[in-house]
Amino acid sequence: MKKILMTLSFALFLMACKTTSVTTPKNQVDVSIDLVNVKEDKVQVTVTPPTLTTEKTTFHIPKIVPGTYSEDNYGRFVENVKAFDKKGNPLKIAKIDENSYEISDATKLTKITYWVNDTFDTESGEGFGEGEDIFSPAGTNIKAGENFVINTHGFVGYFEDKKEIPYSLEIKHPSSLWGATSMTDMNSSNEIDVFNTSRYAELMDHPIMYSKPDYTEFNVEGMDIIISVYSPKGKYKAADITPETEKFMRAQKKFLGKFNANKKYTVLLYLSDVMAKDAKGFGALEHTTSTTVVMPEMMPLEALKEQLKDVVSHEFFHIVTPLSVHSREIHYFDYNNPKMSEHLWMYEGITEYFANLFQVNQGLITEDDFFKRMAGKIEQANSMNDKMSFTKMSKNVLNPPYKEQYLNVYQKGALIAMCIDIQMRELSNGKRGILSLMQDLSNEFGSNKPFNDEELFPTITKLTYPEIGAFLNKYVAGETPIPYDEYFAKMGVKNTKVQIPGNPFLKDQRKPYITVDQSTKEIKALADVSENIFMTTLGIKGDDHILAINGTDYNLDNIYDLIMSSESWKDGDEMTVKIRRAGKEQVLKGKVVLPKEEKDGFIAVDKSKEALKNAWLKG
Repeated sequence: MKKILMTLSFALFLMACKTTSVTTPKNQVDVSIDLVNVKEDKVQVTVTPPTLTTEKTTFHIPKIVPGTYSEDNYGRFVENVKAFDKKGNPLKIAKIDENSYEISDATKLTKITYWVNDTFDTESGEGFGEGEDIFSPAGTNIKAGENFVINTHGFVGYFEDKKEIPYSLEIKHPSSLWGATSMTDMNSSNEIDVFNTSRYAELMDHPIMYSKPDYTEFNVEGMDIIISVYSPKGKYKAADITPETEKFMRAQKKFLGKFNANKKYTVLLYLSDVMAKDAKGFGALEHTTSTTVVMPEMMPLEALKEQLKDVVSHEFFHIVTPLSVHSREIHYFDYNNPKMSEHLWMYEGITEYFANLFQVNQGLITEDDFFKRMAGKIEQANSMNDKMSFTKMSKNVLNPPYKEQYLNVYQKGALIAMCIDIQMRELSNGKRGILSLMQDLSNEFGSNKPFNDEELFPTITKLTYPEIGAFLNKYVAGETPIPYDEYFAKMGVKNTKVQIPGNPFLKDQRKPYITVDQSTKEIKALADVSENIFMTTLGIKGDDHILAINGTDYNLDNIYDLIMSSESWKDGDEMTVKIRRAGKEQVLKGKVVLPKEEKDGFIAVDKSKEALKNAWLKG
């Protein structure tokens, strides 16, 4: 009997195998981007959905992405969106708004296809933000066979309620192009790259730049760093900027200590040809393990390296916040119905403060340079609404009148961080500062444990001192302007008037001392330059045509290059100027004397607080 029962069971099992088909639900989104068959400056994207169980589904292209604080509507660069079943038959699809599509018979859906235009070609440079240009570092570029800037949010959409499942991205590309990214290519082919991510947000956090390989690699205390450069006219190579970049990134890692455990970090530098239809919004956008940077190719090398030090260091410090310490609004970011966090003072302000503090801490700038930078931020912050609650502004930053105050996150936001740092140093007798606070917050929360907005102030107070909690409630959540002089005084530093070097061709950064002869495109001095000490010292007179400086010819075509180059000049530099005066060319020689502007500044005066000040700036 026992044997018969076993035989019968086995027979039933075989029958079941023959008659029943079991399909395992698919729980992954697969995306393919074709960079080979570019048509009319557009690339095709194919999205294969997970198993869908509802009759309708909504497919979104991002309206907004983290770090931009503006509703940019990437759906306006997507066209010809189609949905198909497994037999290739089209399914009904309806456009809901600029970024969203509703698909009927969703249980039959096997793929979505659409074409993507790039954003760089559309930039006018006249404005960035909602309804205007996309900020270039958050944008996209399609230049067939030469360069593709793949900010993934500009190419890859998502299904409603399916952002927390795995995404796999396949990119078909010309074999001559290499994709720089911090993601790991899971495919051995040199024409197809495959990247796997745990969820949509992780894929959005990893940009890729395809171009002919021009990159350098170095390791800083266990972190592999890649510098990839695209220069359309070949003016610069990655090797040109690597020594300076490595220097300040080593300084950053030393400043952070053991705070960051990233194993890889990639800098994607796109140099724009501003005279063509190309990117015109300069700066950078942060990601957990990389940053996208856009700068003008015509910028002189020294000026470029100086800009990269400030810009890349700011983005790198975002690994502290919001990438390691952030609220639920950041962690579960809603790309089409965004809910903003109250704490931009931390995400952008502390980051900007660190980008300046580490430089004086590691000896890259002087103490006086640091004070000048902070004084400049006070001047800028005072020109904005200094009585607006910073938490209220942050929560409502996408809407007027708060969005007009957004830039204050880089000014007053950094000053808020500075005042917290100063107060913590004072209360701990120099032993603790805002970096130790961020380390404590990272231990309390961390990249995978977001906090609720209302939790942050009480948690900071618990981790620090009651005085810090009182400061946050009065000056950050409240509407009371911060008395900066009182905080500087705690470190023995007082307000004073200082002389700030100005630009040799611009008064107060606004009024020019030069113009252009439209008939010849030559640069010439204005009729009256008697107030410009740079020109009078060298012997340049009114109406002189300025033909060349230090062996470089200048005219209307590269006047921007001249202005940028002059930003790096210092008093005492040797200077040779070729001019034309009254129809005759001559060469003037001398030394640079920059015009000076008197501004509010700060200077250390109290020797009794020297140790505390050093703990603040050097600790």
